[in-house]
Amino acid sequence: MNNLPSVSQRKEALKKLLKNIIIHEEEILEALYKDFKKPRFEGIVTETSYIISELKNTINKIDSWSKPKWVFPSLLNFPSSDYIYSEPYGKVLLISPWNYPFQLAISPLIAAVAAGNKVTLKPSELTPYTSAIISKIIRESFEVKHVVVVTGDYTIAQDLLKKRWDYIFFTGSVAVGKIVAKAAAENLTPVTLELGGKNPCIVDETANLPLAAKRIVWGKILNAGQTCIAPDYILVHHKMKSKLIKYIIEEIKNALGENPQESEDFARIINLKNWERQLFLIENQTILFGGESNRNDFYLAPTLLDEPSLDSPVMKEEIFGPILPILSYESKADIERIISKYEKPLSLFIFSENKSFIKEVLNKYSFGGGCVNDTIIHFSNSRLPFGGVGHSGIGAYHGKLSFDTFSHKKAIVRKGNWLDLPLRYAPYKNKVNIIKRILNWL
Repeated sequence: MNNLPSVSQRKEALKKLLKNIIIHEEEILEALYKDFKKPRFEGIVTETSYIISELKNTINKIDSWSKPKWVFPSLLNFPSSDYIYSEPYGKVLLISPWNYPFQLAISPLIAAVAAGNKVTLKPSELTPYTSAIISKIIRESFEVKHVVVVTGDYTIAQDLLKKRWDYIFFTGSVAVGKIVAKAAAENLTPVTLELGGKNPCIVDETANLPLAAKRIVWGKILNAGQTCIAPDYILVHHKMKSKLIKYIIEEIKNALGENPQESEDFARIINLKNWERQLFLIENQTILFGGESNRNDFYLAPTLLDEPSLDSPVMKEEIFGPILPILSYESKADIERIISKYEKPLSLFIFSENKSFIKEVLNKYSFGGGCVNDTIIHFSNSRLPFGGVGHSGIGAYHGKLSFDTFSHKKAIVRKGNWLDLPLRYAPYKNKVNIIKRILNWL
């Protein structure tokens, strides 16, 4: 532990990282486009600018975050001063995904470095151009003994998981998350698992339908639906269903034109395997809109499905693409029956003007985080924790919580020597009633 970087060394390394990201921003955006035609606007907003902002905030706050925190001492320990020390875990493994390949690799790396750890980063092999520029930036910003990038396919990740780490941070699917958790358990290694799930989007009879449609479409077509917190399916009040569908179709056309494949603002499915999976999900379904595809371009149009069976493939697992099933409900019991069929989601969204209904939904269902009258924007506030619950994840991060995630909180009591109360020492004769009264008073 003694050879871990000091706070000043961490700060300087993060400043260097910030400088190099700014220098190479155009290369990052170009790599994102080469990997899956990520629109430049989305690349800036969800990848580079997001990370630059996070870096600046971390650099400004790292000194205060790293200082021991005084807490009110226990009167039982009088006289004493009590503190919480933030201690780095040591060697950290980060395994990042392909859907936001720059942001979700660098964001936890920033926090792990700020907390004083040494880091090994394994970016996704499905985004080779972005992984290459990440490797270049890391080499220019850190010494190899401090941060290293390891590239390669899933077998490389498997080999890394066989090693002993002090902390593992994984972002990806539930299936792989279970593999990571199992490997970590062999050495009792603490983990953060950022996973996913079927995120419901409830639209009741009081919702502002035109605005709801605009915000739902934005949250769904962003990154071509390849977002872990995107709306996975809509639950709309049966009286509002036809109107909502009309508005959603209008908003898709407003955003991407009559032919979304020609739009510069719509990304592609990441690879052939995932593209084929998306087409499988819409097989034998009633398509309300979209469904057009192009194998050569890994393109699938934003696609609306009408009332798929809850046991159909598209409703059995997270979609992770531009497909949006639309289900109707008549009662709260219908909502509960559908949402409760699945594991706890990473996100839940509700569009309503009914305050009591909103309160009931937020209190009734367990999920990672969400929005009222919008989608996915809760991710953007660094003061809010981001993470799942149950099958949608373990642990959370963002802002100071990211620093805390990669820090062991060490409790320290500094006991004064000018007074030593005899009550705690043996022999205990005649002390039981006294200590009971003290504890009851406290």
